[in-house]
Amino acid sequence: MGVRQAVARLAVSRVHVLTVEVPGHWTTRCALQRQMVDRGWRDALSAADADVLAVCGSPGPELAGLVDRIWDQLPGPRVRVEVIGPPSVSSGLDRAAVGLLDDDRQRADARSRPQRPDIVNDENHGEDDHADMDQGDMDHGPMDMAPEGIPLARGSEDRDGLKMDSLHLRLGPVLPYWPPALVIRCSINGDVITDARAGLVDAERHGNPSEPASLGGSVLAARECDHIHNLLALAGWPRGAGIARRSRDLLLSDDHANAVRLLHGLQHSVRRSMLLRWSLRGVGTLTREELDARALPAALEGDAYTGLLQRLDVAGDLASHASTANPLRVDTQAGLDALPHLVGGLDIATARLAVAALGMETSLYAKARTP
Repeated sequence: MGVRQAVARLAVSRVHVLTVEVPGHWTTRCALQRQMVDRGWRDALSAADADVLAVCGSPGPELAGLVDRIWDQLPGPRVRVEVIGPPSVSSGLDRAAVGLLDDDRQRADARSRPQRPDIVNDENHGEDDHADMDQGDMDHGPMDMAPEGIPLARGSEDRDGLKMDSLHLRLGPVLPYWPPALVIRCSINGDVITDARAGLVDAERHGNPSEPASLGGSVLAARECDHIHNLLALAGWPRGAGIARRSRDLLLSDDHANAVRLLHGLQHSVRRSMLLRWSLRGVGTLTREELDARALPAALEGDAYTGLLQRLDVAGDLASHASTANPLRVDTQAGLDALPHLVGGLDIATARLAVAALGMETSLYAKARTP
């Protein structure tokens, strides 16, 4: 084996995968992530960081268009695979590894791909703009002096009469630690969200038809572990996030005892972490009156930190069969209605923490409005 081939095979052992989850394919995404760990592969946090684009499920027309745009942003060498269910995960990752080592395929891809990004200007606040970026994309309509067609910020006055930059952004539907298919279109003045609308792409398509009440406690607990993972990862605690994901995988493998042990240890660590408490205190605070008015679970009262502790309690109870009901389940439409209020007045990073803390479920939904 030559030096070049040895380097290429070493690189394939450290692949970064950007995952797109189609609603209703949560178990496929979990199976993909478990096998990625076994191979030493890692999650990519953006298209620019990815070697592989893995689509879990068959996307609808709107999400398919977004996936195409994301694919255009991946640097080469790159491979795109579609995984339609947990049984096909292993073969999909095998195809990705082979494709990354296929020199002829990669050279052909490099010759055929566009040399400039596809910039879309849209004066209708992004209604037809489906480009996805790590922090959302900007669509402001045509403007003078826009380099390479990328629009610049407009000016607007804040409440004090000061001139500030005003941007129109779309968060989602493909972001790390973000509910699948969720899109929040928002206006940003300075660094604060001043107006927001929430919805789902391909909302007319149904996700998994199973109702949460029909799912076993271990599956419900695993879903809660996934929400815990997302919040801890966004809060900058990779060790805690890794424990939450490991607990999720153990629950999906019916290893309840070890999962409960990990969850109890994680809860103890969360309570001891002053930095985590400081990071999440005051984020996404919901009062009892707001919860009642927006048809949200009473168990969500408080901020992201109290919600994290409550979610750990619920996950532990479900995992140990001490409970069969999830008091944190957020109805999809109620969540969509609440999100504009929840993220208003926040910067983007804090808004993402608030969304993760809500634990909104989009993998199990009937019809919900489009954004």
